Amino acid sequence: QVQLAESGGGLVQAGDSLTLSCAASARTFRSYAMGWFRQAPGKQREFVAAISRSGDVTLYADSVKGRFTISRGNAKNTVYLQMNSMKPEDTAVYICAAETDFSDPTPETTYDYWGQGTRVTVSS
Repeated sequence: QVQLAESGGGLVQAGDSLTLSCAASARTFRSYAMGWFRQAPGKQREFVAAISRSGDVTLYADSVKGRFTISRGNAKNTVYLQMNSMKPEDTAVYICAAETDFSDPTPETTYDYWGQGTRVTVSS
């Protein structure tokens, strides 16, 4: 079992930056690839970014590429999402997830464990 707890959400203005964190309970954190998803009001959950177990491979949705950066600190059992140049359309609940296989990290069904999410609101 892996428990995930996101933090760092809040209200920001367009153009601002924000960093989200996701702390994992697993002592075998290095065994899991990690992903960030988001769900905007009235919309389906969508893939945002993913990072391999070692951290050497990352993948981003086109909508955030060049603005968001995913990283991980395996010594701290934490994955991060640095969000720059934020836009009102980035407003959503951001959720981290863990999976053991990085072969196809974009579908929700790939992931075994999910956090509760942290809310991000970007005002124009």
